[in-house]
Amino acid sequence: MTFLTFALGCKVNSYECEAISSRLLEEGFTIDEINPDIVIINTCSVTHVADQKSRQHIRKFRKNYPSAIIVVMGCYAQGNSEFIAKETGADIVLGTSKRSEIIDKIKEFISNKEQIVDITKNTRCYEYEDLGIVNYSENIRAYLKIQDGCDSFCSYCIVPYRRGRSRSRDFDSIIKEAETLVEKGYKEIVLTGIHIGKYGKDIGTSFSSLVEALLNIKDLYRLRISSLEESEIDDKLISLVASNAKLAKHLHIPLQSGCDKILKRMCRPYTKEEYLTKLKYIKSLLPDICFTTDLIVGFPGETEEDFLETYNFIKEVGFNEIHVFPYSPRSGTPAATFKDQVDPRIKNERVKRILDLSNEQWKSYSNSQLGKEVEVIIEKYDEKTSSYVGHTSNYLEMSFKDEHKVGDIVKTKFSI
Repeated sequence: MTFLTFALGCKVNSYECEAISSRLLEEGFTIDEINPDIVIINTCSVTHVADQKSRQHIRKFRKNYPSAIIVVMGCYAQGNSEFIAKETGADIVLGTSKRSEIIDKIKEFISNKEQIVDITKNTRCYEYEDLGIVNYSENIRAYLKIQDGCDSFCSYCIVPYRRGRSRSRDFDSIIKEAETLVEKGYKEIVLTGIHIGKYGKDIGTSFSSLVEALLNIKDLYRLRISSLEESEIDDKLISLVASNAKLAKHLHIPLQSGCDKILKRMCRPYTKEEYLTKLKYIKSLLPDICFTTDLIVGFPGETEEDFLETYNFIKEVGFNEIHVFPYSPRSGTPAATFKDQVDPRIKNERVKRILDLSNEQWKSYSNSQLGKEVEVIIEKYDEKTSSYVGHTSNYLEMSFKDEHKVGDIVKTKFSI
């Protein structure tokens, strides 16, 4: 039989689709993007827009492939399984667990021709679901999932209710997959998960210990961290970033707000002073490190003064790039019930101001790196520009017109 996978949302969803694809290929299934027998959709629910896109894509695939078996899983499916089962024509609905049983579920549906809805309602009972070693189609960068779930329960976030509690993947399983990826020729491994800084808390180890072990893998060229909370960057990890050339000199550290009043309402576990102190210390050891962040504007109760406090804090930190989102109420979270919601027009205007600042700071950072020695992994060939494109350790993009091939490591001086 043939299949097609489609992921919405985060890199974790993409990883899970790749893992399931690898399992299906091992079982003798083949990929067919034109007329598949099975369509597997990994949905997202991080915002109401993500919910809408998930619904649209389920219906689109049902319409485009009327005879295919439609499998829906992921965060949106976890919280909306009854609606999906009744209104979208999905054949199998699995949520955020039991993905490892997907082949058995497909066989069961083929045998019985009866819709399957199998959702674990109590997400706190989840164990880490190891989907096995992933075989990626590209041979340069691979994402490696190390953790799932979240215990933080920020007041705006639906993810803990969809993904369940934080749980860590087996240490040796991670090392084995990383070694396999390196043997297959992957130059860069990106650690990913829902809340990766919590890795190891439930199994007697730590995130920094895992990073240290991964850096010891022979022939690994570069290890990159996808996203990490300020409070989870310990001295051991800072030392590794500062001293080990394999570890990418780029840290994505979510901020969400630069105003202590708003941070408290968000249930974020730090003050802006704690955040700034940590980043200043890292910067003192690594002046050229790239800091990127996530920011939510228009959170309930955010006044113009609060926003300006955040705006000025961003300038003080000197973030090199900011991923900014207007606050999106999520039914079932505390913040959705707050009375002082911000007008959408104000939220959109604040998004624009932050994006303008982000562009300005990225340009300034790029200019500060001109002429410095860098190593670039060639990741792709861009037909539009007839050039090869890749990234440095500190996440700067470079393109090359001269002859290279994907996978080359180019030592050069940074230029724009």
